[in-house]
Amino acid sequence: MRINITSIYFDDQLKALDFYTDTLGFQVKHNVPVGDAHWITLVSPEDPEGTELLLEPTGHPASKTFNEALYADGIPFTQFAVDDIQSEFHRLQSLGVQFSMEPTSMENVTFAVFDDTCGHYIQLIQQN
Repeated sequence: MRINITSIYFDDQLKALDFYTDTLGFQVKHNVPVGDAHWITLVSPEDPEGTELLLEPTGHPASKTFNEALYADGIPFTQFAVDDIQSEFHRLQSLGVQFSMEPTSMENVTFAVFDDTCGHYIQLIQQN
């Protein structure tokens, strides 16, 4: 068994698509219109056959409540791994990404948290 797809819920899928591709650098794997929404999955250019990130629409009221509660409490929705967190931090900062936590080392990891401009905090992590 392996993880195939994981989801993040968005009010505006196209805004999320722009940020996650243009700023973060993910690549579109699927973008299929489905009614008023889209089936949009992204992959890492480093692993195009790997786990897909689904930009899920907030169609169910609970998903919106869940997003808002995590964001209000400053809790990251998910986490992405990077090889060099300092370089990624500086790259994203140069693109205007706002960090709520700069790279911080604890034990065997260094992590940072940024705002994805779509209602989520996302954690970056580097294994030391």
